[in-house]
Amino acid sequence: MKYVCFGYLDVARWSRLSVEEQQTLIDACFAYDEVLKRNGHWIAGEGLQGPDTAVSLRYRDGTVSATDGPFAETKEILGGLLMIEASDQKEAVELISKHPGVKMGPWEIRPVQDLTQMVEESTRRRERQPM
Repeated sequence: MKYVCFGYLDVARWSRLSVEEQQTLIDACFAYDEVLKRNGHWIAGEGLQGPDTAVSLRYRDGTVSATDGPFAETKEILGGLLMIEASDQKEAVELISKHPGVKMGPWEIRPVQDLTQMVEESTRRRERQPM
């Protein structure tokens, strides 16, 4: 199964670390990512720019509005995500619990939903609609 793992950064805790401590932790994270790759668990991963670069979209009353920044105020910011392959959620939790990034803040692990059938059904419906 595929899992998306959202890594959050506790900004207050991170800012208390020295530059050397931050670099050591970053290096440990990338080293563990290499372990995930070698073991066949890695699918993808990306870091995210800060929430000050984000735009949130909302649909209300028939229109879409865009606002700067994230929707919720929080002490933790979404720092990045990993996509991993694991046999089940227990293994996904085990893999991410070993990731040095857990020292930076919490992680959320969600199974990916296979949308293949839903996409195929939608495609068939749209093909039947007159243009």
